Amino acid sequence: MPVIDGAFLNGLLSTPLVLAGLAALLAVMLILAVLRAGIARRLLLPVVMLVVVGVGLMALLDRMAEADRAAERRALTQRYANLTTQALAPGSALACLDGVAGEAVENACEKTVFAGPQNTAAAVAYMAARLTLLDDGLAFARHSDPEFAASLAGLRRAIELDRFGVAAHVLAVRDGCTAERCDAFALLQDANVIKSNLKAQVFDQYVSRYAADWNKTAPATVPMTQQPPVAAPAVSALEPAPAKTPLSGKYDFPSADSIPPVSIMNAEPKLPKDATDAQAAAPAGQAPGDGEPVKTPPKRPQTASPPAR
Repeated sequence: MPVIDGAFLNGLLSTPLVLAGLAALLAVMLILAVLRAGIARRLLLPVVMLVVVGVGLMALLDRMAEADRAAERRALTQRYANLTTQALAPGSALACLDGVAGEAVENACEKTVFAGPQNTAAAVAYMAARLTLLDDGLAFARHSDPEFAASLAGLRRAIELDRFGVAAHVLAVRDGCTAERCDAFALLQDANVIKSNLKAQVFDQYVSRYAADWNKTAPATVPMTQQPPVAAPAVSALEPAPAKTPLSGKYDFPSADSIPPVSIMNAEPKLPKDATDAQAAAPAGQAPGDGEPVKTPPKRPQTASPPAR
């Protein structure tokens, strides 16, 4: 003989078709009761209208509840997918928390998970998000969709393994759990590993083992942008200026007034005859000014340029 439990009846009665049939049956019973009681037929139409409106309202509410359940299911599925993507990201050590890769891989994962405080804190936050998702997903499966619990089997198993005691640490710190009492044990099918990790405080042992390496930090270096600029060597105001070397007296620098004006429109004037004879009489390799200073030719007045035509 088949067993009919409360969950089966709840699912059956929440079906829109069953609800519509029950509403129609109730309407027929009301009509028969009205006719048998001899009430005026004018009350029959309002009663039928009320029944129809009630059935429609129930169907609308059921449709809205179904939409809410679908939206909640999609939100839970998206949260699960985001956690999986976060664990599978390149360079992420969060996949090591599943504990299904084997002993050799897990030993290498241990060094990665506890390589630094940032990695360890990320593992704790990731496990806390997993526990919250498992709690929300099982609650949704209980009151809305019992089949959704099957999709959380892998998540539940990974939490139950608790390879490095991270789940036990989260339950102890966040929920105040102990090995003897914890509400989260109801979410798991096998909580023996987590109970053992709570007793032995496995996570704290790992942290104590690797915390010494975290404190061995390299000496801090000042960034290039923060280094003070190097000051240029200051020139002393009392430093003497280089001494000036006097020129020989044999050099004669004419002034600007002694230079005759030159016009590009006229031909260059010829030297006087005595200056030409002195240059011809000077021996080879001797400048005219070595023995006797060369006389400056007299100023020649500038010829006016012809007027433009």
